[in-house]
Amino acid sequence: MTAGAVAHERAGPDAPWLVMVHGMAQDHRVFSAQVEAFAGDFRLLLIDLPGHGLSADIPGPYGHLDMAGHVAAAITAAGATPCHYWGTHTGTALAMILAANAPEHFRSLILEGPVPPGRAMASVDAALARVREIARTAGMAEARRVWFEDSPWFATMRADPVACRAAGQREMLEGFAGANWTSPLTPWPIAPLEDRFTGQAPTILFYNGEDDVPDFHATSDRLASLWPQARRAVIPAAGGFPAWERPAAVNALVGKFLVDVASAQASGAR
Repeated sequence: MTAGAVAHERAGPDAPWLVMVHGMAQDHRVFSAQVEAFAGDFRLLLIDLPGHGLSADIPGPYGHLDMAGHVAAAITAAGATPCHYWGTHTGTALAMILAANAPEHFRSLILEGPVPPGRAMASVDAALARVREIARTAGMAEARRVWFEDSPWFATMRADPVACRAAGQREMLEGFAGANWTSPLTPWPIAPLEDRFTGQAPTILFYNGEDDVPDFHATSDRLASLWPQARRAVIPAAGGFPAWERPAAVNALVGKFLVDVASAQASGAR
């Protein structure tokens, strides 16, 4: 097993793999409610990205291409192909890169608040530029505070902290050392890749919280209109991280999606 990855294999050696990849300033714990719900039916592989959680000591650069290579290596080391892949925010960008290069490795993609690799997102780019400057000039404590208290994708958590488990999200954030925000290394550039997908692309579920940032809704709408075999969903009373904020609703949505995918793939194999 690659360092920085956690596997749950109690479902047995014949169960399909479900890979989970978190977003910026989080770690594998963001999927804690999903582990409880899906570990009985899937072998789970949770991967911490470079600079985060169990992979905090991995040096940069920390661009999408660099991190996608880390995820691919972890999946290969675990023998977790083909797999279903569940990502949130940064994890979604890496899914799109990996599926563009090797669609046969993925049974489906489940993308929460997708971030399109190689394309600007005004709200994300502005927030990241600000927090990186704060991390370098005022320190990580202030950068972490601003990230949670000012970023619009945490607005629902701030407004409904008990139901949306804000304290647990803050605990993850406090454990983020911030190398991704302070590294002087320049990541590899990446070009937009939507036009690289063909009929071989896996079935994809795009979903957002009802109160997610408009940039994220617009991205999901655009990608769902372009991508083969795409589904689109919105989770009521959720913001930027529905799987964390409203896990019961998201787990039900994803559970049905995975059953449908398995049924369709079984029919196609006959």
